[in-house]
Amino acid sequence: MPAPTFSRRAATLAAAAANRLWPLVLAYNARARGDSLTPNWAPAPLIRAGERSFPALGFPRRTDSLCPTCVQEVRKAVVSGQKPLDVLHNHPGEIPADIVERDGEVWMVKTCPTHGRFEEVLSIDAEFLRRIESLFPGRDYLAPKTSLRDHGSSSVKYGRGAVLTVDLTNRCNMMCEPCFMDANQVGYVHELSFDEVRRILDDALTVKPKRQLSVQFSGGEPTLHPAFIDSVRYARDLGYFCVQCATNGIRFAQDPEFCRQAKAAGLRLAYLQFDGVGNEANSHRKIDNLYDVKLRAIENLAAVGIDVVLVVTVVRGVNHAEVGRIVRFAIENADKVTVVSFQPISFTGRDEDVDDATRRAQRYTLSHLARDLQEQLGATEPLRDWFPLSAMNPFSDVVDLTLGADAEFGSLKCGCHPDCGIGTVLLVNKQTKQMVPVAEIMDLPRLLRDLVLVADAGLGPKRTLAEVGLALLRNFRPERAPEGFELSTLVRQVLSQMGARGGRVGATEGDASAFDWRFLFVAGMHFQDLFNYDFRRTEMCIIPYGTQLGEISFCAYNTGVGWRQVVEKMYRTASVAEWSRKHGKHPVYAKNQRLPLSDDPLSVVTPKESSVDGKLRLRVMD
Repeated sequence: MPAPTFSRRAATLAAAAANRLWPLVLAYNARARGDSLTPNWAPAPLIRAGERSFPALGFPRRTDSLCPTCVQEVRKAVVSGQKPLDVLHNHPGEIPADIVERDGEVWMVKTCPTHGRFEEVLSIDAEFLRRIESLFPGRDYLAPKTSLRDHGSSSVKYGRGAVLTVDLTNRCNMMCEPCFMDANQVGYVHELSFDEVRRILDDALTVKPKRQLSVQFSGGEPTLHPAFIDSVRYARDLGYFCVQCATNGIRFAQDPEFCRQAKAAGLRLAYLQFDGVGNEANSHRKIDNLYDVKLRAIENLAAVGIDVVLVVTVVRGVNHAEVGRIVRFAIENADKVTVVSFQPISFTGRDEDVDDATRRAQRYTLSHLARDLQEQLGATEPLRDWFPLSAMNPFSDVVDLTLGADAEFGSLKCGCHPDCGIGTVLLVNKQTKQMVPVAEIMDLPRLLRDLVLVADAGLGPKRTLAEVGLALLRNFRPERAPEGFELSTLVRQVLSQMGARGGRVGATEGDASAFDWRFLFVAGMHFQDLFNYDFRRTEMCIIPYGTQLGEISFCAYNTGVGWRQVVEKMYRTASVAEWSRKHGKHPVYAKNQRLPLSDDPLSVVTPKESSVDGKLRLRVMD
């Protein structure tokens, strides 16, 4: 460790002074506590910590789940027309479930009177999950029940959510096996008209609390939709915080002009399917040079200023050994990649019929992710660096105060159940590629507790921001920070990420590009299937689907009682043959063919592997 610089010594003294001053701040806040603010966007006064509701947490606990066999029987009957749609509002296939600790792991155990006992692992590390749940800060507003959210026990009941997912089409230019969202495999096309897209986007902004909301256009492959660019532009013009698309990257890789059009329309993020580093790690997708496609897509997207999120479906025994390599790739390309989102396999669609032995061999949980990243990266600690996505909500509460009563939107809030999503933040130097976990240089649990106290005081924007600065200072560990990284940079980046400056939603877009150091967010999203389904999670969904039948929880739509199949049948556009006769056939890449790509130079870096004791290692801070 190099000798402390003057700035580091000064920061250390400042942090100590902030610690001494903090009790005085709390004493003042207790005397001057302000009245609760009711912003225009909120259905009630801002919620203070002691007023928040909580689902049952810890273990053992009881919850409501589904019988995998009963659900499939009911779904088939509804889709075939043998039973009416209303059946889905009447608790079909629902059974109680117990969440228990067993041999240091956490399991869901449930018994159907007809089909017997089902068991599924939720975590291979009970201590890890216990910590994650202990950091949950409480639920957002109980949202008013509206026709948009009336889906029986599958309804979303809390908050506004963070991302509205809109499937533009189920058509795709790949043929991954298996896939239940591919027209070529299901035999019909389900594609929204532009009028339907606009109606879904308009309706979503009527829900209170009216928080900052991102929209993600998905599919199928959304870039195949003829109104993709128009949809992006319409969403941005409406004021959506961030417009995203979930993509395989083929069109972005092949058409730089399309990238420019998407950026001009307002596309901010591309959620890029990314299974691993190298063509071999992507070979199961049946395109010979698919990794090359990803590199070219990242290059073209970055060239026009569209950030990239690497989205990784993780299957144990298939690509879980790629976790460290993928994060390393993101570090080496931190000027282009902002987030890595790991999504453990959900046994849904055709995978619902997987046999028990295969499912248990391939099951991957968030605790697997934390352990694998520690093992493969050598730079993160499961019991220090990982937090539930909702743990960052105190930042949102502070922003809500600073924006004031007249704000059109509340701040973005990731208020999902702690079992749904976790994250860790790495501080990466875009030039040197040095990396350090933020939890190494900040006392994050204490900072989050401090921010709760600041938000609860409700003492106005200037006082609130001053106390936030003080809280950041007292929880900063200058002696552990990388050389050249200062607290002022941290504060500016926090404000940029939260969108707290500029007076309007999204005003700080692009600020991160001004810093040599950037936050690289590594997330894990644990989507449900029929074997681990928990309705306490469903009702807190933050990424609902916007559909012709309203907003439906992500997991209830893709698994659960079968809302996807119902919606797609009710609003089926045409058979594949009918569609092809009317519109022509688009290319479908499969059978291990190579995609034609330009041979222009790439600035994207494929990191070289280094090994210490057989483990992948990165350049990290000493």
